[in-house]
Amino acid sequence: MPKLTKRFVESVKPMGKDRVVWDDKMPGFGLRVQPSGIRAYVVQYRNAQRRSRRLTIGKHGAVTAEGAREIARQILNEVHDRKDPRDPVAERRALIKAPTMNDLLDQYLAEHVQKRNRPRTQEEIERLVARHIRPQLGKHKVAAVTRQDVAKLHRNLGSTPRQANFVLAVCSKAFSLAEVWNMRPDGSNPCRRIERYPESERERFLSAEELGRLGSTLRLAESDGLPWDINETGPKSKHLPKVENRRTIYTRSTTAAIQLLLLTGCRLSEVLNLEWKRINYDDGTITLSGTKSDRMGNAVRQVVAMNAPARKVLKSLPGPQNSPWVLPSRNDPARPLSKTAIEGAWQRIKTAADISDVRLHDLRHTVGTYAGQSGANAFLVRDLLRHKNLSMTGRYVNRAADPVRTLSDQVGRQIAAGLAGHSTG
Repeated sequence: MPKLTKRFVESVKPMGKDRVVWDDKMPGFGLRVQPSGIRAYVVQYRNAQRRSRRLTIGKHGAVTAEGAREIARQILNEVHDRKDPRDPVAERRALIKAPTMNDLLDQYLAEHVQKRNRPRTQEEIERLVARHIRPQLGKHKVAAVTRQDVAKLHRNLGSTPRQANFVLAVCSKAFSLAEVWNMRPDGSNPCRRIERYPESERERFLSAEELGRLGSTLRLAESDGLPWDINETGPKSKHLPKVENRRTIYTRSTTAAIQLLLLTGCRLSEVLNLEWKRINYDDGTITLSGTKSDRMGNAVRQVVAMNAPARKVLKSLPGPQNSPWVLPSRNDPARPLSKTAIEGAWQRIKTAADISDVRLHDLRHTVGTYAGQSGANAFLVRDLLRHKNLSMTGRYVNRAADPVRTLSDQVGRQIAAGLAGHSTG
């Protein structure tokens, strides 16, 4: 048997099938020559179970004969280590079969997000996973993702700190579950010790003057309509309707949605998904269709105190004889008003009211701000906005129902007065 040298390796002629030439100086180290002429260095050994294994070290040219010999020597030493013998072939096979980040994310979405998160949160997590996490980490093996990999992902989103931190939180939860699902060792979450970006909290709420402008705009929107924002010098300007016809009249569902956001402090999804069967005028309550869970995983019914102005808005709507939804779609009463429709309308309404920096969620923040300014304690404000996951026990209802309704009435009167253009002082 010859010693495998560069000259000898290049002199070996290919045959009609794979042939292996073994080195005469190092048992287990050899050269495999394929019929195509490709030459690769291999090492053969027996693992701890005495099974024969053959591992490819690398192609000739990419690695030299002497370099391959040294790698083979190191592998054989590790295989024959009495205290901690390795099986490189088994390790390589396990790595090939190991789950990727795409596998982990699929399981995370199916077994955690879709079962435990609310629809709006599900939608946002799925968007972040598809847009940011999969493109950068999806093909990586779960066990091979490092802190540097996650830090780079977080750093690339630095221009949007809140979104960057949310992506980091999603990754952290996915990797925590990877440990539970035996995809990574315990305590190996690569998101640990990655510093979150500071987030500037928005403190935007509507003043009494802004409420007055918004109220006037809403009344105008459903009566005469709001003027179009168009470029009269554009190439198609000659086809525009007459000036007096360049207005959009908004449905009562659209203007009522904005009023209910302000008067109830509900989230947008909660208002859009209101059903008439959940409105109880006798008790003065609105029971939301969605539920939350307490710390023990028990479902918690979400009840909103209905103040007098909110009742007035609801009474102004057509009612359940036309649609099961409080705010039905204009084109299909069998479906609720869509998030896209209300957000599109809000862009024009807030511009017309000269409050262009106000988001729909800031209407909820306005309710909380007015509640705080009324002198209500933190517990009542918390219960009014349902910020905490509290169990709806009898004790909770007895303690909070009347004070929260009183607070809701007080805040509702103040906001309704502002919308009507009256003094809120």
